[in-house]
Amino acid sequence: METISRKYFIKRICCAGACLCGFGAIGLSNNIETSNPTNESNNKLNREWLAILLSNISEQIEENEKRNILKGCAYAHYASLGMDEVLAQYKHDLSKFISFLESEWGWKIEYNKKDNIIIADENKQVCVCPIAENIHNSDLSSLCYCSEGFAELMFSYIMQRPVSATVISSILRGNKSCVYKIEL
Repeated sequence: METISRKYFIKRICCAGACLCGFGAIGLSNNIETSNPTNESNNKLNREWLAILLSNISEQIEENEKRNILKGCAYAHYASLGMDEVLAQYKHDLSKFISFLESEWGWKIEYNKKDNIIIADENKQVCVCPIAENIHNSDLSSLCYCSEGFAELMFSYIMQRPVSATVISSILRGNKSCVYKIEL
């Protein structure tokens, strides 16, 4: 039997979409009936499993590889929220989308039209990641790469072309709010 390194396993399981957002959506869903002891046990197992996975990713995988793996996981959360439908009315209308982010989500946006760069501050003192809210006592800073992917998906949809997003500040990394640099 061939042995598989931990790094290879983690990389493959994340690339397959079986971890984080995808696994969390199955195991950490608010729709699960929690009065069932088996479900409570499964929820605890899923949280612990994810915490260990994220710690291992943080400790054992190089930054660029972590970024690529976790950005790819963002699609599971994006799709589960039906974001293409939510964003459809803003397609090709960046100004209208920025207004939506500011008025509906409470974000603070700075848009440098000359350099085509947006600084988007979520303007919240808590991490809004549904995976992070269910896991405690673990290094979750790698999850911020998933948030980069989510921001890229949103702004790419609006612009109808690829954009680049980078987390420049994050609650999970010890900052007061989550801030993204979006290069259009």
